[in-house]
Amino acid sequence: MRIEGKEYRTIWFDNLSQTVKIIDQTKLPHKFVIKDLKTVKDAINAIKIMEVRGAPLIGATAAYGIVLAVMENNDLEFIKKSSKELIQARPTAINLEWAVHRMNNALSLVNSNELLNVALKEANSICEEDIQFSENIGLNGLKIIEEIYNKKKETVNILTHCNAGWLATINWGTATSPIYHAHKKGIPVHVWVDETRPRNQGANLTSYELNEEEIPNTIIADNTGGILMQRGEVDMCIVGTDRTLSTGDVCNKIGTYLKALAAHDNNVPFYVALPSSTIDWNTKDYKKIPIEQRNPQELSHIDGQNINGEVNKILIYPKKSKAMNLAFDVTPAKYVTALITEKGVCEASEKGLKGLFK
Repeated sequence: MRIEGKEYRTIWFDNLSQTVKIIDQTKLPHKFVIKDLKTVKDAINAIKIMEVRGAPLIGATAAYGIVLAVMENNDLEFIKKSSKELIQARPTAINLEWAVHRMNNALSLVNSNELLNVALKEANSICEEDIQFSENIGLNGLKIIEEIYNKKKETVNILTHCNAGWLATINWGTATSPIYHAHKKGIPVHVWVDETRPRNQGANLTSYELNEEEIPNTIIADNTGGILMQRGEVDMCIVGTDRTLSTGDVCNKIGTYLKALAAHDNNVPFYVALPSSTIDWNTKDYKKIPIEQRNPQELSHIDGQNINGEVNKILIYPKKSKAMNLAFDVTPAKYVTALITEKGVCEASEKGLKGLFK
C-alpha cells in the first residue's frame, strides 16, 4: 500500500545491505522511519517494543529473525536458542510460534552450507503467502460490504478496532482489506476508527493508512462505538485477531469484546478477518490463551507532538496511581457473525472452520 504516494511493504530483505528492513511503527504517525534489523536480537527487540506489530507481521518478522540468526551463526544450537527467544517475545499472537516452527521445519534436513538460502526462501514465501491471503480476505469481505451497499444505496459505515490494516500484515491488511477493495471498486465507505488505548494503534496507524489511501474515516474514543450503534450509524464491525481458536473464539486487542457485546445488543453484524496462520487448532479453552500484560507506562504515559514538531512522552496519571495493562481480550464465538478468511466466509465454529480448512 502507499505512503505519500509510494508503494511499500511493512518488511523486506534488502539484498544489497544484507539486512531486514521494517517500517518503525513506534514513530508513526509523526515520523516515517525505515529501520534496519541486522541481528536476531534486533528482530526480537522489534517485536517486543512493537516497532512491528500485528499477528501476521510479527510472524513474518520472526521468520526473518531466523534468517538473521543463520547469518550470524548457522550452528543449530544457536538457531534453536534464537527460535525460543523469538517465540517468547510476545506470547499471545499464534503467528509468531507458527512462523518459527515453519522455518525450523524447512531447515531441519538442510546442509549447513544451504541453510541461509533455504531460510531466506522460506521467509520470503511466508511474506508472499500473507499478501495473497490478505488480498483474498479482502475479496471475500468485499461481498459483504457490497451487499450492505446494494440494500442501503448510501455510504457504508464500518467500525474497526485497533489496527488490522496493511501495517499489521505485509500488505492489504485483514480487517482493512475488504474496505480497500470496496474503495477501489467505487463503493462509498466511511470508517469509524477506535483510537484503541493505550497505544492508540487505531488513531496512530489505522487512520494514518486510511488517510494515505484517501478513505474517509473518523477517529472516535474507544467507548463511543456503542452510542453510534444505538443511533444506527454503524452498518458493520470488522476487526482482526491475534489468535482464533478452532471453536471460533477470537483473541484480539483489548476492548474488542466490548465492541462485540455492543454490536450484539444493537443487531450490528460483527465480523472477524483472519488468515489461516492465525488459527490455533490445539487450544479449545479460551481461558488457556496466554494474555500478554505489558508495561503500565503505556497507560500512564502518552506520546504526542508539541507545537515545535517534537515528539514527547508525558505523564497523564497521578504519580501515585497504579495501572494494569492487559493487551488482549477474548470474544466468544457466539458474538461473532462470521469469520472472513482467505478461503471464504464461515460461521465462527469448529464446524465452520473445518469446512474451509480440513
